[in-house]
Amino acid sequence: MQFIDQAEICVRSGKGGDGCVSFRREKYVPKGGPDGGDGGAGGSVVIQVDPQLSTLVDLIGHVYWIAPPGHHGKGSNCTGRDAEDVVIRVPAGTLVYDRDNGVLLRDLVEEGDRVVVVRGGRGGRGNAYFASSTHQTPRESQPGEAGEERWLRLELKLIAEVGIIGLPNAGKSTLLSRVSRARPKIADYPFTTLVPNLGIVSLSGFRSFVIADMPGLIEGAHEGIGLGDRFLRHSERTRVLLHLIDLFPVEGQPTPAEAYRIVRGELEKYSAELAEKPELVVANKLDLSIEEEEPALAELRRELGIDVMAISGVTGAGVEDVVNRLWRMLAEERESVA
Repeated sequence: MQFIDQAEICVRSGKGGDGCVSFRREKYVPKGGPDGGDGGAGGSVVIQVDPQLSTLVDLIGHVYWIAPPGHHGKGSNCTGRDAEDVVIRVPAGTLVYDRDNGVLLRDLVEEGDRVVVVRGGRGGRGNAYFASSTHQTPRESQPGEAGEERWLRLELKLIAEVGIIGLPNAGKSTLLSRVSRARPKIADYPFTTLVPNLGIVSLSGFRSFVIADMPGLIEGAHEGIGLGDRFLRHSERTRVLLHLIDLFPVEGQPTPAEAYRIVRGELEKYSAELAEKPELVVANKLDLSIEEEEPALAELRRELGIDVMAISGVTGAGVEDVVNRLWRMLAEERESVA
């Protein structure tokens, strides 16, 4: 399925039904009073989370969402029927913006979250409403209120507890396929991951968490270069970042320490909150080493001055230790916000 993380739509609510002008006309009631009913309310447009959806692809090609009008009032004090609402279903993690002024209307995060983006017009009053002791035969009624219309911009931010970040070709997709049943595209050229891929990591003791392989980040991403802020936007939802580094980059590519600093710099320029998220730094591609004591790993730890774990996404060496560390970090993060 195609991944769509942004869409623009036009929503329009229904007009309210008109009130009715009517008078009782019965065989033995020659001068019956007013009995015109009120009009029904127009339909509203509602955006609601559907847990079965994972993209905004259903909105592509369906730009206009128009709710029906309310029914008109009738005689015998019959109120017009309210129109049904139009419900637009979106995946969890969808942000709803007013396109024209950029205001965030709602952040739809959990199943059942919903927001009324345009409200249906109220039905007009029938002439029975205007009757009084001094005005017993009113012939006026109200038209239904007009509906509302607005353009919306919908953005999807993936909801994953762990986000794998790093430069292109750091081995993010390989690691995701190793720790979960996800099968992302894997190749020996940059940007094989064009959209985020999600997988579920299952551990012993019925423990599990959702992990996402984010598209590769390059210098200038906070300004939209490469896949740019699309990558960074998805990273904002995560609780913990797994920063994956290629321990043996090809000639002409940044050194492991430089690669770490490039990615950290982009995180800090894009969002201070994102940069402050808990981070686990992992060096990948140990399978390329033929030495027992790896000087490249020791050099990386020395240059960064932080703890760096090491794995091979291909052979699986060290991966179990990494996922268990991630679980402990997630547990600490959940406790801190509880």
